[in-house]
Amino acid sequence: MISPEFFYKGLEAMGVGFFTGVPDSLLKQFCAYLKDNVPHERNIIAANEGCAMGLAAGYHLATGKVPLVYMQNSGMGNATNPLLSLTDPDVYNIPVVLVIGWRGEPGVHDEPQHVKQGKITCTLLETMGIPYSILPEDEDGAKEVLKKCSSYIKEKNAPYAIVVRKNTFSDYPAKKTEEPPYEMSREEAIGIIADEMKGSLFVSTTGMASRELYEIRDRNNESHGSDFLTVGSMGHSSQIALGIALNLPDLRIVCIDGDGAAIMHMGGMATIASESPSNLTHIVINNGVHDSVGGQPTVSREIDMHAIAEAMGYANIFTVESEESLRKALECTEGPVFIQVMVHRGARKDLGRPKSTPVENKDSFMRNIGSI
Repeated sequence: MISPEFFYKGLEAMGVGFFTGVPDSLLKQFCAYLKDNVPHERNIIAANEGCAMGLAAGYHLATGKVPLVYMQNSGMGNATNPLLSLTDPDVYNIPVVLVIGWRGEPGVHDEPQHVKQGKITCTLLETMGIPYSILPEDEDGAKEVLKKCSSYIKEKNAPYAIVVRKNTFSDYPAKKTEEPPYEMSREEAIGIIADEMKGSLFVSTTGMASRELYEIRDRNNESHGSDFLTVGSMGHSSQIALGIALNLPDLRIVCIDGDGAAIMHMGGMATIASESPSNLTHIVINNGVHDSVGGQPTVSREIDMHAIAEAMGYANIFTVESEESLRKALECTEGPVFIQVMVHRGARKDLGRPKSTPVENKDSFMRNIGSI
């Protein structure tokens, strides 16, 4: 395995001076090292991977130096536009080191939402004309990759990708940070929401929220037919919920969103408010971190999501911190309703994963509402 410190110092030696991106579980040790050892102004966790590319380009334009963008391979979709229309040699020819976590690598077991992306990760880089190396698991091999990357960037002044397999980085003991003592966990909040909103249709965001909703249904011996689990497509669950709400106006639609996901494509909130479906309740469970990929912070504790929802034009807005206030907010049916639920970070160590496939989940949901 490669030490995150070793990798960072190798990047620093080749002139990389700025880091930005969206954290990934395969890169969490490296991302944790950056958070603890690089000043905030030189390591910015972006709203999404496309935004990270813009930040990186701006850094290069201002300094002439080389930036680095880190991401999970699922984030390549968000980054494709700026990679092809901003940093590409045929456009502005801007150098960027891309560090990409290879979820769904062929032959390595992973969750279903990563399989397709894993198959095409290297092919996609080749199609975009971005040279890449797969990072070896030994430091001598890593030195050679960094040398190759550095030589290419110096010669071509263009992006170069380093693809990172599972278990490439060794453990890094991240420093603990204090957080407000909110009483509820995300799972407890979802349990309350599921209990109070019986008879509604649910759309849950990617990551642990969908896993927790699935297990809550199992514990309560309830059907999964009213739940669409958005296991991939981070940031898009609110728009899935909006599409359902607009076409099933007689049913209550509940979107269980996360702070990182909501921020990733925040423009969707403007569309919800503009379309103004009275039957949609948009719930953002705010734990202040990207919990599913290592607990790296989002900016949700530094901005006012309540005021943002108000400015967007939601009909009713609540921010709650307790079970009592959450249950009270869930009584509101004059939508679109926005509820921000403040919870503490973390999840159960034994949290399972859905036993059904995404297609089975979709079919069950559609049969339940009679659309198939």
